[in-house]
Amino acid sequence: QLQLVESGGGLVQPGGSLRLSCTASGFTLKYFAMAWFRQAPGKERERLSCIDSSGSSTRHADSVKGRFTISRARAQNMVYLQMHSLKPEDTADYYCAAAGGTMTCAPEYDFWGQGTQVTVSS
Repeated sequence: QLQLVESGGGLVQPGGSLRLSCTASGFTLKYFAMAWFRQAPGKERERLSCIDSSGSSTRHADSVKGRFTISRARAQNMVYLQMHSLKPEDTADYYCAAAGGTMTCAPEYDFWGQGTQVTVSS
């Protein structure tokens, strides 16, 4: 069964940092474009960051540019989202997603994780 699993969420104070991790069960992420999304209660899902299969191309939404960084470790089958300068408005469930292809940001994603919760609060 193909599955993505996120980890690393939790409670952090404003201004703090967290690193989210995403790995795959049942398949290799090596040939997939990956992305991180988030969804806060009552809000639409927002794509935050994308990375191509090689790891050489990334894009970030304006809302997180300069604060969040997506990266991948192909040999370890992992994708990360490093988050700095966290704000209360970053509070949400965070999801990783995978799409087949060579693009950086895909129009649709084939596989999704169950999400990890991030709460930014003092």
